[in-house]
Amino acid sequence: MRAPEEKINVAGPAGNIEIIMERPDAPRGIALIAHPHPIGGGANTNKVAYTLAKTFVSLGYAAFRPNFRGVGGTQGVHDEGRGETDDLLAVLHDAKLRCGDIPVALAGFSFGAYCQTRVARRLEESGHPAQRLVLVGTAAGYVEGTRQYDTEAVPHDSIVIHGSNDETVPLANVFAWAQPLDLPVVVVPGADHFFHRRLHQIRDIVTRAWRH
Repeated sequence: MRAPEEKINVAGPAGNIEIIMERPDAPRGIALIAHPHPIGGGANTNKVAYTLAKTFVSLGYAAFRPNFRGVGGTQGVHDEGRGETDDLLAVLHDAKLRCGDIPVALAGFSFGAYCQTRVARRLEESGHPAQRLVLVGTAAGYVEGTRQYDTEAVPHDSIVIHGSNDETVPLANVFAWAQPLDLPVVVVPGADHFFHRRLHQIRDIVTRAWRH
């Protein structure tokens, strides 16, 4: 399934949120996709975020990729994940108005994955849990150059993907977060944080998981 990329704008708690939307006809779900840390140059055009969006569109989902605060046309100031969580929920609210009350998948990369664990908790608390999470290169524990990430617990069927050679978020950090949760981690041998030359493996892992 294919869908053209459209730029849309949504009113968020701190002003305008700029989004890339890919909406196929009669989508089976909404995929909300969060990009990596703005301080490291993260934006909704990031290759991992792009790969996640295309994967979900191929599975029949409408994909929404917002820019975080201070990136592109999104207003506001970086807020360490707090305001970003509120913004993601605002985008999701708008996506449901556009697409209907259909299942929601949350996907994120690095800082974006951390934010999506917070969004998942908020959705769970509201009685409308996400269908499933896909977390790639999840920011967890102490990450040099940014800070300590106290990443939320997520459901057992979450798809957690990490590179064995991740130089930004050490694999040990993710294991330390996942172990008490009995959460499996899919380790991609040789992959760095940005999954250079390994993006197809993200697509394949998610696609296989969704078809079972």
